[in-house]
Amino acid sequence: MLALLRPLRILRFAEHYSLTRFCSAFVSRMRYLNMLKENDAACVSALQNGHIFLFHHLIPLLQRSDPGTFRSVALSYSEVQSVLHRSGSDGSLLKESILIGCSEQNQAQFCLDVGKLDPAAVAKECKGTFIDLRKAFFLLAGAEAHLVAKAQALLRWHQINRFSGATGQLTHRNQAGSQRVCSSSSIVYYPKMSPVVIVLVSDGKRCLLGRQSSFPIGLYSALAGFCDMGETLEEAVSREVAEEVGLEVQNIIYSSSQHWPFPHSSFMLSCHATVSSAHSQLNVDHLELEDARWFTEEEITCALQVMAPPKRVQPTTVWLPPKHAVAHRLIMEWRDSQQRSEGTE
Repeated sequence: MLALLRPLRILRFAEHYSLTRFCSAFVSRMRYLNMLKENDAACVSALQNGHIFLFHHLIPLLQRSDPGTFRSVALSYSEVQSVLHRSGSDGSLLKESILIGCSEQNQAQFCLDVGKLDPAAVAKECKGTFIDLRKAFFLLAGAEAHLVAKAQALLRWHQINRFSGATGQLTHRNQAGSQRVCSSSSIVYYPKMSPVVIVLVSDGKRCLLGRQSSFPIGLYSALAGFCDMGETLEEAVSREVAEEVGLEVQNIIYSSSQHWPFPHSSFMLSCHATVSSAHSQLNVDHLELEDARWFTEEEITCALQVMAPPKRVQPTTVWLPPKHAVAHRLIMEWRDSQQRSEGTE
């Protein structure tokens, strides 16, 4: 397993090298975004020429594109002004827009929560609908899903950090929304993510997936858990697997990382790990997991063919996380390594 996964790390490094070697446009965008975070006047100007994505109480506004799929709605400053005026707002709400990115055309991207307005009226005006992010995550293209998730995370962070944890006094944000400052102590607060390890365990022929009771019926995923204070990535992986399924892992290999918006803003650090086939008997902690089981390559291949989420779930239906979830990537990497291994036998 270890030897089979080494090419994945080499490929990932090659991808990173090509980006950093030939990325003048990327560097330009990143420096532009950083300038907007530090210069309020420039950020106001960028907002007036940028794209704005609307939310209502953290629920994103989407438009149907094809049957079963949706896309985010990018509105201009003037279009949002019109929506606000027609919904009874004076337009001052636009000042609360938060910077979330920059398009390849160097157009700044912002998000705005219009929770004070009637959602039905706003949705009708924009020819869209507000869809909960847990559902939208399965319906959006990968790049759009990540942008919407980032926007929701930043909006939530601002909503729950209006007061300083040290002084209890009000905090004030900069124009970009990249920080908040305590009004009495000048302490600066930045948006944070909680580190979470997610690991796909293999015994050489099978991979281990589990499910929590809160998961939709039939959904299985890689094991995951929050890192404890002071832990390394390897220590967190070993502890979580031991706690949840009673196994001792070895050969922990880092795969990739991802921001994950559920239930709040998490930083997912994904890994592969192995266990000895002679010590693969599960001892599931049912306070942590509803179920955990080993899956063969054939079972994984069948589960990958199930639409996520399936329209009709039978008691035996197993389905997997969406394609742009890091858990899906881990499962695909494992399945591909199994197929390569079979091809060399």
